Amino acid sequence: MLVISRTLSLPESELVERFLRADGPGGQHVNRTESAVELRFDVAGSSSLPEEVRARLLARRDRRLTDEGVLVIQARRFRDQARNRDDARERLVEIIRGVLVPPKKRVATQPTRASKERRLAGKQQRGKIKQTRSRKPDFE
Repeated sequence: MLVISRTLSLPESELVERFLRADGPGGQHVNRTESAVELRFDVAGSSSLPEEVRARLLARRDRRLTDEGVLVIQARRFRDQARNRDDARERLVEIIRGVLVPPKKRVATQPTRASKERRLAGKQQRGKIKQTRSRKPDFE
């Protein structure tokens, strides 16, 4: 089980891991080992996620989310497979924790009278500065 919070955890059966060859440093050894990890989690088909969390996760504009609702995380930061595997799982947990708490609704407010007056005073002052630049001097 992958623990997200006290009330939410994902079963291992919902996670699909694929191991691939990583690019980057590692010498000749990098060509023989599959140390990079691609972790896939089907958000749309997950039965362990609550409906509102699933909806918020699918509504995110994330390039790691496919059109079918599968979250794909690639981890190739480290040279060994176990650390990349843990890294991918930690990143999945952070993404899900980010959508656990619903966003606060924005309360529309009106600007105060003082802020309107300050804005207009600033505009008038700026206009006066520009007016002094454009005047041509009188040589009479």
